[in-house]
Amino acid sequence: MVVGKLREGKRIVGTMIRMIKDPGIAHVAAEAGLDFIMFDMEHGPYSMETFADVAKVARSIGLGIFARVPELSRGYVSRIMDAGAEGVMVPMISTRKEAEALANWARYTPLGNRGLGSAGVATNFSDIGTDVLAFMAGQNENTLAIAQIETEEAIDNIEAIAEVEGIDVLLIGPNDLSVSLGVPGQVNGSKVQAAIEKVVEAAQKNSKVFAIHSGDALLEKWIPKGMQIVMNSLDITVLKSGFATIAKKYH
Repeated sequence: MVVGKLREGKRIVGTMIRMIKDPGIAHVAAEAGLDFIMFDMEHGPYSMETFADVAKVARSIGLGIFARVPELSRGYVSRIMDAGAEGVMVPMISTRKEAEALANWARYTPLGNRGLGSAGVATNFSDIGTDVLAFMAGQNENTLAIAQIETEEAIDNIEAIAEVEGIDVLLIGPNDLSVSLGVPGQVNGSKVQAAIEKVVEAAQKNSKVFAIHSGDALLEKWIPKGMQIVMNSLDITVLKSGFATIAKKYH
């Protein structure tokens, strides 16, 4: 499993999906060599049902399947995990209290208070068995709670956020972070870079995974700093780039 690879200290690479709904996208991503795809339910038009259909395919072929939900709520966090997400990311986590809520809803006891369902996408339709404690412990180990760090308030509170048990990943959203810091679009500028450095330090200090969703320039700069989750581009950009290559070549 891709989460197991991450737990072993290895790097995983993926992209964000914002437009494509066909479950075949999981096969395409796997054939291309990606470790995971993350469905964008914050900015994309996806339903739980659409996500679950893709998750069934992804899980069956060993492709990591993550989702960014629209906002912090039990209804989104716990339900998307029951729909098959191996990692759930919540945007704009800015305080310790918000990080604690995410961990609480993404984790089974004793780490959290995720509701215990029975057979479904998250269990590959198998029964959870009689050893419920072992099942919950296994799920806690094989899923990710991802706090997206993209506000000035989050940077101010990054130490407190990073300390929260049950949070696995601090993933920077550089675009919104630049806006919050008052330098819209200047993701490679000194102000955003200084903020990223604070996140890296907090992640390392608290044994959290550090990640960024961005273009090549930021990734190439920060991968050497120990980035374990690399998320580059999104389906719209990849398709447009491929189409543009054809247009330029033959016009």
